[in-house]
Amino acid sequence: MRLAGVGALAVAMAIVPGVASAGSGKPAPTPAAVVNPDFEDDATGVAAPTGWSEVGQAGASYTEAGGAGGSFRLTHWSASAYQVETLQRVTGLGRGPYTLRASVRTSGDQTAAYLFLRDCGGPQRTITLPRTGPEWWVQIVLSTPVRGGACTIGVHSDGVAGSWLNVDAVSLTPGDAGRVDISGADVSSLKKNEDHGAVYLDAKGRKGDALKILADNGVNYARLKLWVNPADGYSNRTQVLAMAKRAKARGMKLLVDFHYSDSWADPGKQNKPAAWASLPFDELKQAVYDYTYDVLAALRRQHTPADMAQIGNEINGGLLWPDGRWDNWDGMAALLTAGSTAVTAASPHTKVALHLAEGGNNGGHVWWFDNAVSRGVPFDVIAVSHYTYWHGPLGYLQANLLDLVKRYDKDIMVVETAYGFTQEQDDALENIFNPSLQATSGYPATPEGQARALRDMFNVVAAVPGGRGLGVFYWEPAWTAVAGSGWDPADPTSGNAWENQAVFDYSGKALPALKVFGEY
Repeated sequence: MRLAGVGALAVAMAIVPGVASAGSGKPAPTPAAVVNPDFEDDATGVAAPTGWSEVGQAGASYTEAGGAGGSFRLTHWSASAYQVETLQRVTGLGRGPYTLRASVRTSGDQTAAYLFLRDCGGPQRTITLPRTGPEWWVQIVLSTPVRGGACTIGVHSDGVAGSWLNVDAVSLTPGDAGRVDISGADVSSLKKNEDHGAVYLDAKGRKGDALKILADNGVNYARLKLWVNPADGYSNRTQVLAMAKRAKARGMKLLVDFHYSDSWADPGKQNKPAAWASLPFDELKQAVYDYTYDVLAALRRQHTPADMAQIGNEINGGLLWPDGRWDNWDGMAALLTAGSTAVTAASPHTKVALHLAEGGNNGGHVWWFDNAVSRGVPFDVIAVSHYTYWHGPLGYLQANLLDLVKRYDKDIMVVETAYGFTQEQDDALENIFNPSLQATSGYPATPEGQARALRDMFNVVAAVPGGRGLGVFYWEPAWTAVAGSGWDPADPTSGNAWENQAVFDYSGKALPALKVFGEY
C-alpha cells in the first residue's frame, strides 16, 4: 500500500531554546538560526536564495516550486555537467555537538552529491545523499562538534548532465544524531560454507576467519536463523549454540531468528516443523514456549546470551500455518505470546523483535501491528526487511519507519537488506538479483553500487528521530557459492542464488561494501 504523502513526515525537529538536559549542570548549546531553511523567502527560479550563497556554476542552483512541506525547494540541475555548492554560514552557536537535518530527493546518478558541515572547529563532515527518485522525500542527518561559535552548512553537487537533487526543511540543532547501535550481519550460512571449503580474504587479500573480517570492519551484531530439525543439520540448536560462541568471542552481540520450521519461513510459506505437525493447538503453543525457552536458556548457560530474539521470520501472514495464519489472528497472537513470554522467562535481558517483510508497506504493517497490540502480544522492537529491488524506494521505507515508531512507541530496525555487486554468476543456479531487479532499484550492479545501496540504507535508518532507528543487518554477506552449500537443506546438490549479493567477491575477497559497516 502506498502512502498518500510524506511531506508532513519531512518537517524538521524543533528544539526548545536555552533548555539544558536534565542533571547536566551545563547550558544546552544554542539552537542555530538558519536563515530561510525552507526556501520560502524567494520566488521560483531564484539563484542564491535569501541567506544562502553559491560557489561554482551558479546557474545550476536555484529555487523552484514543490517543497517537502511548503511551496518551494532548492534544486541543483543542469543540462550539462556541473559543479556547485549552496551554503550558509551559521553563527552564534554554543560549544558542543550539532546535527544538520534536511529532507532530500536525488536522481542518484551524480558523480558526488552530499550535505556538509564545514569550518565548525574540526574536520569537514559529509553525508552522501541517497538515491530516492522524484516521488519521495527522505530525511538525512549529519552531526559534528562545534567549536568557535559558527559552522557552515551546505549541499554539494558534482553532477553529470541531467542529474538533479532537491533539498528542503533544513535545520541545525543541538545534539548528536546520525549514529546507530547495530551494524549487523546475518551469518547463518557461514558454518556450512566453511565446511564445504569456502575461503575468505580481507580487503588486502589476506586469508582469515570471516567473522573476524566482518568484526574488523565494524560488524557488531550477528544474526543466526534457527530451524527445528533441518535435513542437513545446519542452523539447528547445536549449530546456533556453536556459532554464538564464535560471534561473542569476536565482540558481537547476538540476534536469534526463530523460524519455527525445519526450513525457510517467509511471507509465502510458514510450514510447521515435522515434529509439531499433528499437535493440537494447546500442545503446539506449549511446543513454541518450550523450544524457545530451551534454546535461550542454553545460550545463557554457555555464557553467550542472546541480546535479541525474533519470534518468527517475515510473519506478515502469520506463522505455523494454519493455526497461526493471518486469517486466525487469535491463534497467531497466542503463538507469538507463547514465544515472547518464553524469551523473557529464559533470558530476561533479551529483547523481543517481531519481523515483517515489505519494509515500505505502511498499510499492511499498521494492520498487522494493530492486531498484535490489540491482543496484547508483548514485544520490544519492530524489525522489517527492505530490499529496494523488491520493496520499493527508500522514501517508502523511511515514511513507514517514522510512522511505526510514532504509532507504537517502539525502536525499529532493518533486519534484512542486500544488493548485488555483479550480474555474473559463480555457480549454475540463476541468481535472484538479476538485471530486471537492478533496473527497478537503480543502483548499478557494481562493487561501488552495492556499497552505496548499503550506505543509503544506513543513512535512512539513522535519521529516525530520537535514536529509535537501531540499525541495519545485511542478509548473508558471507554466503558465497561453494559446492554443497546450497539453499535447500534436503538437497546437497542445490546451488546458491545469492552469491552476487555477498560482500565477498568470487575469489573470496572483501568488497568495498564491507567498509560501510564501520561508518556508523
